[in-house]
Amino acid sequence: MRGFYEIAAHDPERPALLGEERTTYGELLTRVNQASNGLTSSGTGQGDCVVTVLRNGLDFLTMMLATYQIGAYLVPVNWHYTTEEIDYIISDCGAKVVISPDALTVAELVAGRPSTPPAHRRAGSMMLYTSGTTGRPKGVRRRLLDLTPEELYPILMRKSWRHFGLPEGGVHLVCSQLYHSAPYGQAMMALQFGHTIVAPERFEARQALELIQRHRVTNAFMVPTMFHRLLAVPDRESYDLSSLTHLYHGAAPCPPATKKAMIDWLGPVLWEYYGSTEAAVATMVSSQEWLAKPGTVGRALDGMTFTIVDEDGREVGPGTPGLVYIGGINRFEYHGDPGKTAASMRGRAYTPGDIGHLDEDGYLYLLDRRTDLIISGGVNIYPAEIEAVLLEHPAVTDVAVIGVPDPEWGQKVVALVQPAPGFTGGEELTAELLRHCAPRLARLKHPRVIEYRASLPRTPTGKLSRRDVREAYLSD
Repeated sequence: MRGFYEIAAHDPERPALLGEERTTYGELLTRVNQASNGLTSSGTGQGDCVVTVLRNGLDFLTMMLATYQIGAYLVPVNWHYTTEEIDYIISDCGAKVVISPDALTVAELVAGRPSTPPAHRRAGSMMLYTSGTTGRPKGVRRRLLDLTPEELYPILMRKSWRHFGLPEGGVHLVCSQLYHSAPYGQAMMALQFGHTIVAPERFEARQALELIQRHRVTNAFMVPTMFHRLLAVPDRESYDLSSLTHLYHGAAPCPPATKKAMIDWLGPVLWEYYGSTEAAVATMVSSQEWLAKPGTVGRALDGMTFTIVDEDGREVGPGTPGLVYIGGINRFEYHGDPGKTAASMRGRAYTPGDIGHLDEDGYLYLLDRRTDLIISGGVNIYPAEIEAVLLEHPAVTDVAVIGVPDPEWGQKVVALVQPAPGFTGGEELTAELLRHCAPRLARLKHPRVIEYRASLPRTPTGKLSRRDVREAYLSD
């Protein structure tokens, strides 16, 4: 059997979703087909975008699989976002349909629709929005292939999925929101392998341990912040976690001491991978490999390569740090921004903007997780977007947003503000700026700290070096 649709047809009673919502593979396929037919009847076709603003659960899984068999792009949006942020993405991608509690619900979409497969089945994809230096998110768009999901399956196996080492059948625990790239990809892969999904609405450390024990979870994806919280559970050793064979992590740097503590506790079940929304998965490293080479994020997967380039654009050898370029990736573009696409490429190789080096054996080590990007709790936060909002306030002349180390979240957002003439920094202005952010930015993007400066260092061309600002802030 190959993939969700064939598994559901041959083994309809297999559990697909456990928890507060429960369904079988057969029931899920019926709902997926109804949703697919609902979308096509509304005029959604190959290459069209479907925006969803949904929480973890049955509705999200339904839309993942429904768009995947009609050749559409699913554009999952963070439900924490403000109306302004959501409306921008809807407009920018030219959404054909919007599925959310405030628009069209999944229940309304499937009502009265036939449960037979859609007439012309073609594999779709996800288009996730990711920000950049302009502060406005851009959709990462991949070329769609003229193949059915079943025909695409062996290609995905050959390119990536086989490296995860998962057997057919198992239980996958969703620990993050499915609108993020890695959790989405992991859940989709698990369904294609016939796994049962457990998808709580949010991560809570003790609950995660209880769910692993109760449902005999075999695999999950986490970020290092979750490791901190699991290790802090006083009676964590009392839970039976012996079913867990693959605990994947990525999306943020993991402190070596934390990873070592996790391996000491759970055994060699940790698997780390490195990549990005644009490049997908580029490396994979087992616990045994990591223990032999602490700090590495692994070697390039089959068919992929790494090139390290210095500031002068020259390729450098092992041990020398530089900008990381990944070769062998599937081609993509930033929707509506060819300039941004071209700027990220070096021939056919792509850079996420990370600084790292290779060792003599080809293992990659990261030194800086992008110069400007803030990663808090495994979530990407883009300083330019926050700066743009703060600069809208009349009390702000200049601002620099940086990420600084935080023991729990990895990094926290700090805003250094130069007040406008006539304004004095202090608690009153800080409260006013946070009120200003509330309708414009999701709460996870709000500065945890706002400090005031008489001026901020800029070059004669007006460029702000956040690296210099961050180093000065940390040295102070």
